[in-house]
Amino acid sequence: MADWGDIRAVASGLPGVREVDWKGDRLFAVGAKGFVQTTRGRVIMKLDKHHQELLFEARPEVFSPFMAGALRWSWVEIAALDAQELGELVREAWTMVVPKKVSRAYAES
Repeated sequence: MADWGDIRAVASGLPGVREVDWKGDRLFAVGAKGFVQTTRGRVIMKLDKHHQELLFEARPEVFSPFMAGALRWSWVEIAALDAQELGELVREAWTMVVPKKVSRAYAES
């Protein structure tokens, strides 16, 4: 079972990432763009739209939509994931907010 510590372990090793307090919740961001956050006692992630739709359909007990204005995020029940799968999702969310040249350089290293 994964937890916020597993998210922190992956996210803190990614280029440009900082963890901040956002309105009493924890948020990982690159610059002004967040990609993983706690809110209402749950975790949301910014994932690719098409991947989100597949996850919502295939595993609705783990993934569900979270809409906030123009933002499209996913609720993720992290306790239902192992650390490896969670790590993959955190890295995917990170690629949604960093410049492509940064994510490509990271992937190549």
